[in-house]
Amino acid sequence: MAETDRFTRNALSDWMKGEGPESDIVISSRIRIARNLQSYPFPMLATNQQSKEVLAKVANLLSNEDLSEISRFTLLPLSELSELEKKVLVEKHLISPALANESRNGAIILSDNESIGIMVNEEDHLRIQCLCPGFQIKEAWDLASRIDDIFETQLDYAFDEKRGYLTSCPTNVGTGIRASVMLHLPALVLTQQINRILSAITQVGLTVRGIYGEGSEALGNLFQISNQITLGQSEDEIIDNLYSVVRQIIGHERAARQRLIQETKVKIFDRVSRSYGTLSYAGIMDSKEAAQRLSDVRLGIDLGFIRNVSTRTLNELLVMTQPGFLQQSAGDKLTPEERDIRRAQLIREKLSRPTGNEH
Repeated sequence: MAETDRFTRNALSDWMKGEGPESDIVISSRIRIARNLQSYPFPMLATNQQSKEVLAKVANLLSNEDLSEISRFTLLPLSELSELEKKVLVEKHLISPALANESRNGAIILSDNESIGIMVNEEDHLRIQCLCPGFQIKEAWDLASRIDDIFETQLDYAFDEKRGYLTSCPTNVGTGIRASVMLHLPALVLTQQINRILSAITQVGLTVRGIYGEGSEALGNLFQISNQITLGQSEDEIIDNLYSVVRQIIGHERAARQRLIQETKVKIFDRVSRSYGTLSYAGIMDSKEAAQRLSDVRLGIDLGFIRNVSTRTLNELLVMTQPGFLQQSAGDKLTPEERDIRRAQLIREKLSRPTGNEH
């Protein structure tokens, strides 16, 4: 399906091609809003007919003039996607693993540049997601809030005067928003400060996850920090709290990088160079090693040790080296060993291209 190909053939979403504020440390900022429709059971309890009706109501909104001013949107029913296509969309952070596994009238609505994704009939009837490059959590919130306001004028949301927006999971009741920031924190890991800082984060109502959210590992020194509390705080309070804490973490990471340069410059240069050399010439590479070595190279770029590779290339490799995308690009299912060979090949090819030739 041509529409699906547009979103699954390219590893890098258009919104990730530009560099946002603090992009040497902050990969991306995301807002996700959970909403449900009054008079319909939550998706897990809804009948096939009820979930069809919810999808139809949401699909009808795509012709809304106010929504059209924001972007052109494409609706992709999950039933029309292959397992591999769904896996790629998960790897690009455009849908959740939960939606990928949901077969009953689930759908994703994507903006042309993929910065906006609206999941239908996942854990909640609606999950509106907005992504921005770099540290732009407030900008992501403004965009998500604008879309939410348009929807709320057309749909009857499930809302309680005392509890706020009602959601399938009690932890989302209230504002229904999750604000998160993806950070690359190699210096805090190398200077062994990371555990102390992450522990402090949990004391102020925030939570830390890996690159693919809840239950995932923090591969490649990538950490996702998000609010844990949605009830009893306003949307602005949630955003401001996260913004303030992330700003402090950025400061700590910068100080740690400076310390590495001052105290262990030769060792860090050696580490970065070895990882770059391995990525440039290895014939086989598993996902864990690839993530770690790509993290080293990213740090090397930020410290000025490596000048012929762009962070955009590394952002692309984050997705290209994932199992689903590897198999999609190969046009066939691959064994784990075949994936490791293919991964090494893609990395070699990507790193051999001069920075100026990226399109």
